[in-house]
Amino acid sequence: MDAIFWDIGGVILDSSSVRTAHERFVAELCERHDLGEPDEVLGTWRAELGAHFREREGTTFRSAREGYERAMAAVGDVPAEEWEPIFERTLFDSIEPNPGAVETIEALSNRELHLGVISDVDTAEGRRILETFDVHDRFDSITTSEMVGRTKPDPAIFEAALDAAEVDPERSLMIGDRYRHDVEGAKRVGMRTAAYGTEDGPAVDYRLSDLRELLEIV
Repeated sequence: MDAIFWDIGGVILDSSSVRTAHERFVAELCERHDLGEPDEVLGTWRAELGAHFREREGTTFRSAREGYERAMAAVGDVPAEEWEPIFERTLFDSIEPNPGAVETIEALSNRELHLGVISDVDTAEGRRILETFDVHDRFDSITTSEMVGRTKPDPAIFEAALDAAEVDPERSLMIGDRYRHDVEGAKRVGMRTAAYGTEDGPAVDYRLSDLRELLEIV
């Protein structure tokens, strides 16, 4: 293979640690600003954030940042200059990589291949996550939905990543945790696929129970 592409959320990033960060964020907000019971406020916050993404048209990109602003407007009148620093601190103090992600990225970066990211995250947030895990500089390219204007499984985001890497799809591997978005989306443009933490299906070339298994596959 000439290129390995990673999703961030659910592959590099342990999604459960993000949920923990959100819980801590809302709990601190409720304590500081008397917004109500933390569990109820968290439910409203998450519902509004989820609605923000569900209401997008097709694969059109929607910023997570705008979703956070919408969610905050629903739970109380807290100025951005007060909630944003708390959100940043609790998020980046709480997030964790999935087991084996960092060491596998480091090992692959020493091989003669292109290491890239294909993710639906906001660009700045995605880069900050990779920097927090000290792997940002291990990647040769980073392609986000914000850059392309489209989310997975739209072919445009995969094609943009392949163009940036200057590699053929059949010699590239996409690692994803969502079957329809990551795996089927990549397979449609001719890429090989590795499923991590998602269901099986005809688009899956390799299944990973541990990210370190990539070293043997490659």
